[in-house]
Amino acid sequence: MNEKVKAFIEENRLIGQGDAVIVALSGGADSVTLLHIFNSLKEEYNLDLQAAHLNHGIRGEEAQRDEDFVRSLCAALEIPLHVRREDIPALARESGKSEELCGREARYAFFAQLSAEYGAKIATAHNRDDLAETVLWNLIRGAGLGGLCGIPVRRGNIIRPLLSCSRREIEAYCAENRLSYVTDSTNLEPLYTRNRIRLEILPLLKELNENADGNIARTAALAREADGYFKNISDEESKRCRIAGGYDCGRLLELPDAVRSYALRQIAEEAGAPLDHAHTALVTQAMRGGGAVSLGGGITAVCAQGILRFIGDDAEKNTEVCVPLRAYPRAVRLQIKGGEIFCGGKPLPCQKIHKLFVNSLIPCDIITDDTVVRTRREGDTFTDSRRGVTKSLKKLFNELKIPREKRASVLLVADGSRVLWIEGVGSAVRVDLSRDTEAYFIDNGQLTAEFSGGEKASPANKTEGEHHA
Repeated sequence: MNEKVKAFIEENRLIGQGDAVIVALSGGADSVTLLHIFNSLKEEYNLDLQAAHLNHGIRGEEAQRDEDFVRSLCAALEIPLHVRREDIPALARESGKSEELCGREARYAFFAQLSAEYGAKIATAHNRDDLAETVLWNLIRGAGLGGLCGIPVRRGNIIRPLLSCSRREIEAYCAENRLSYVTDSTNLEPLYTRNRIRLEILPLLKELNENADGNIARTAALAREADGYFKNISDEESKRCRIAGGYDCGRLLELPDAVRSYALRQIAEEAGAPLDHAHTALVTQAMRGGGAVSLGGGITAVCAQGILRFIGDDAEKNTEVCVPLRAYPRAVRLQIKGGEIFCGGKPLPCQKIHKLFVNSLIPCDIITDDTVVRTRREGDTFTDSRRGVTKSLKKLFNELKIPREKRASVLLVADGSRVLWIEGVGSAVRVDLSRDTEAYFIDNGQLTAEFSGGEKASPANKTEGEHHA
């Protein structure tokens, strides 16, 4: 079996010369076999080989027996061992989670810490039977193609070199090499769903076909190939569907069902809200007719104006801001809502000003003591300086497809209900630079950063890409 495992390691490039590898050592037959095989490969690969054991504190004296066993085994093999003790039953009571889930979380948190500390790969002893059990468990729960992939050979720094070996092969290896191991008594009790699959369902399947576990493993391998293909396609398509403010519902709905489902799950996961099959169907329905879907965890999928967005409970609320704007003699920066508004500067007649800067100018002669920098209010209107059309801010924001949850935080320069300038939109009044005119330059820092490589700039000191006003 050594050669079989070595071939699997090479095929999947699980380790390389000089790697640090920490074996997750429970003391059972699987992990003892894994440690024994890696110990035989240690010199060939020049490995920094270590082991790690988590005492869950679930089985009292039996848990202490397991810890004592792995300490003795590693001492005999002269392999450094890391041990951590956790009171998993107490953690389960405090969190409301199952002991099985709490144990898994504690175990992988321990591995992650060791991996970061030693720059090591963590080798776990999952085998082909474990993979088959996982596929069956996911199938029972109604998992999609991703669930049929079972246990990945590699996930980050976690590697699983025994996935090609059955539990029967592992037990035979222990007998052949006279390896002692301990048995977790809870694995022999049909208390958990996974245990029932291991103890009752999988043996029955093997009665029907003695190679059931191998066939399930092959199916999982095919599922992984298909899953990887759909992930690559959906990644490309979701990028094409990305627009200002979110994702284009129309383009997403044009995708084949399978690709769209993958794309939605990928987009939602990036937003911190993994989608199950039911939520994916609800989001698809909302994209067709508009609406919102609560996804849990404080995340909501919102479909409005043909745009899909994922917003959290911490989205900015409608907190009104109002700061008087004075005729400052020199450029100033006003700190507002955690951001910064740059204003000031007095362009000279016929001065060369970039056309984007011109759209951020307000004539000084229309600024009064009542002119303020603020957020929107009911009744606000804005006049398009190019067409002379006056619209309500609500209608303008709808036309510009500004997300509803962001509208309350958009900054304005206004005199009463007359809006003179809108952040990200520009000025309502064009400045005539052909005559002697003084003007304010108003910007939220993005425009000046774009033209000055990150440094704040006045409109007068930028010449590249200019036009003559």
